[in-house]
Amino acid sequence: MYKAKKHLGQNFLHDPNIIRKIVTVIAPQPSQPIIEIGPGLGALTQAILPLAKHLDVIELDEGVIPHLQQACAGLGELIIHHQDALTYDFSQHTDTATLRVIGNLPYNISSPLLFHLMQYTKHIKDMHFMLQKEVVERMAAKAGADAYGRLSVMLQYHCQIQYLFTVPPGAFRPAPKVDSAIVRLIPYQTLPVVANDYAVFAELVKQAFSQRRKTLRNCLKNFCQPEHFQQANIDPQLRAETLSVTDFVRLANFL
Repeated sequence: MYKAKKHLGQNFLHDPNIIRKIVTVIAPQPSQPIIEIGPGLGALTQAILPLAKHLDVIELDEGVIPHLQQACAGLGELIIHHQDALTYDFSQHTDTATLRVIGNLPYNISSPLLFHLMQYTKHIKDMHFMLQKEVVERMAAKAGADAYGRLSVMLQYHCQIQYLFTVPPGAFRPAPKVDSAIVRLIPYQTLPVVANDYAVFAELVKQAFSQRRKTLRNCLKNFCQPEHFQQANIDPQLRAETLSVTDFVRLANFL
């Protein structure tokens, strides 16, 4: 039995019912380019590959690759990229928004990896990920909710986000100490709101949530002047979690 590596955040999925449920929501088709992040020992890969016929996978851990190759032998064409997903160029697979990205993402790099993927949304049709339940709640949270924060705003700027279902710890070996969840992200082909300067928007959101208990006036005192709030029709006495994605974009566009 292959021993999971803690420093890589490995928890291997083994529950056949959960695997079937995930495959059902992904609904892979042979004509679609699909890439899996962190296939591990191939529990999900073995279920997807016969349906997709061809599958690219990104795996950092060299030790699991022989197990993965053996598990998927004869099931279809498997292309293994031994690389860190945080540096992977997802645009190499397609020029159009047809790429489908799936994976059981390591908990220790989930947020940086999601931010990395947002650079490639014009190439991606959809994404289905298993993540820590708390992270999925933050991703999907609406303005005003406790879980709403920087991750919510930055991902919802690019994508529609759907919390699909919860996965208990027992579905994995070793069992994590927290619940997991499956989330679907569908990138907008046309953004509902557009930041004139994306870097300014991103920095504004980061600063606004840097001290959640403070008002926008205090959090953004080195960033926004009183007239910016006035022009954007936003009360500077509010806290960051009360602003929608549209509000943040509107404020950024006045800077």
